[in-house]
Amino acid sequence: MNSVYHEFALLLLLSAVVGAIAVRLRQPLLMAYIIVGILVGPSVFGWVGAHDQIDLLAQIGITVLLFVVGLKLDLRHVRQIGPVALATGLGQLGFTILFGFFIILALGRGWLEALYVAVALTFSSTIIIVKLLSDKRELESLHGRIAVGFLIVQDLAVVIAMMVMSGLGGIGGEAVSGSTLALSLLARLGGAALLLYLLMRFVLPRVVDTLARSQELLLIFAIAWGTALAALGEYAGFSKEAGAFIAGFSLASTAYREAISARMASIRDFLLLFFFIDLGAKLDFSTLGAEVGTAIALSFFVLIGNPLIVMAIMGYMGYRKRTSFLAGLTVAQISEFSIIFVAMGISLGHIGAGALGLTTLVGLITIALSSYMILYSHRLYGWLVPWLGIFERSTPFRELAVESAPSQTQRPDVLVFGLGRYGSRLALKLQAQGMRVLGVDFDPEVVKEQQRSGLDARFGDCEAPDFIESLPLAGVPWLVSSLPEVEANRALLHALAENHYRGHLAVVARHESDVEALSALGPLELIMPFHQAADFAALDIAARIAAAEVNQATQAKESS
Repeated sequence: MNSVYHEFALLLLLSAVVGAIAVRLRQPLLMAYIIVGILVGPSVFGWVGAHDQIDLLAQIGITVLLFVVGLKLDLRHVRQIGPVALATGLGQLGFTILFGFFIILALGRGWLEALYVAVALTFSSTIIIVKLLSDKRELESLHGRIAVGFLIVQDLAVVIAMMVMSGLGGIGGEAVSGSTLALSLLARLGGAALLLYLLMRFVLPRVVDTLARSQELLLIFAIAWGTALAALGEYAGFSKEAGAFIAGFSLASTAYREAISARMASIRDFLLLFFFIDLGAKLDFSTLGAEVGTAIALSFFVLIGNPLIVMAIMGYMGYRKRTSFLAGLTVAQISEFSIIFVAMGISLGHIGAGALGLTTLVGLITIALSSYMILYSHRLYGWLVPWLGIFERSTPFRELAVESAPSQTQRPDVLVFGLGRYGSRLALKLQAQGMRVLGVDFDPEVVKEQQRSGLDARFGDCEAPDFIESLPLAGVPWLVSSLPEVEANRALLHALAENHYRGHLAVVARHESDVEALSALGPLELIMPFHQAADFAALDIAARIAAAEVNQATQAKESS
């Protein structure tokens, strides 16, 4: 027992070190954890022998992950998914499964293994994409909202795929008729749906209300409920993953969803560490070498094919090539769900262990490369833009529909690009000083909110020369950019130069590291909000202290 404790201490320490290196290289942590598993596994150093304990924690980690996914599935959000998210999500799923299936068959795999791997290639990592877009402050942009929309479609699809494949248990065993399988699956799905409805309608709200009096007890109940339904799902002929998802979904409509989700997130991240370590430790490098060629071919298919189909669908639906390109890059990798889905197929006896090694290799390649593609998406777009015109209609009507002309007839005194917290407050304060202000943002919801606040705001892509051309630039004395990325500001300045803007330009620098890069862009004023806020606060506090001292001195003189 003591040696097991030492092994876990070594695992955690090594995971922290390799994880720090991965963060430095701007890679997702799951890459680091798989590498740790490879290092401590029998293929390299063979330091860890507590495989049963790690496997148990890995299974609980998968349960918690699917529970949290179900917990966050708000039906109101699902109903609000726009046609573009639904069409893009389903289109990408259909394209990848169909072409991936035939590619894998052509590479010499059996039909069932080809089906499993092809389905696995369709899923993108919601966790990774949301983290990368959030770091770039693009989560609320138009392409960010669309990407999150079709990632939700993918999350639903992976759960449905798990339920269907786990329900078809007869594939790996005795031959049974298709009608028998279909009836059995429908009966189990119907029974699960009925049980879920009764629990959500009559039982769970009262139970959760009672348990919520103690936050610690609520957390214990959530984990117990997730693992219990996971076990029940496996007993009913589905999978633990499907049962865990249903457990989370059953609590998604309660008032305590956010509280449970917040507490479960850290537990999920900790336990998934052991899933990826276990995965890396089980990779058989004696057979993995033969998979390298196939993995590279499938990785190119995911890295290139998935973004292309998203761009084609979005372009057809009336979006600009830049929006389509930035959204398309978010599906250029497979996810942790892909690996879990294939591992489930192995546990059901449908496919062999080789499929898991192949899927893991594809995951390592695509996640590593696509992370950099997303991080440097604007620079990549600048290189490829001459060849992307094929993915844009002559009239991108869906974006043009929200790019309504500004309501004011007079030219603005100030144009403000980027209506986040700083940009919107700056614009409103300038307007309060009697300035005519026009604000521009790439998030339609932000534009609507600012219009309701009384600001003349317009939706548009600040980096697109054709949109900049539509703005009333002539004679505008000042333009302020509060765009968060240096690359975005570089593209904006290039678009302004193409349209011969001759006014003053001010750019917000949020970080010290941005000052030098922004200064190199040309003659412009730098606004440093944190420095200016601190300077103002210091002057204000000093003035208050001085005033207080004068008052004290006056009172002392009067009393004497």
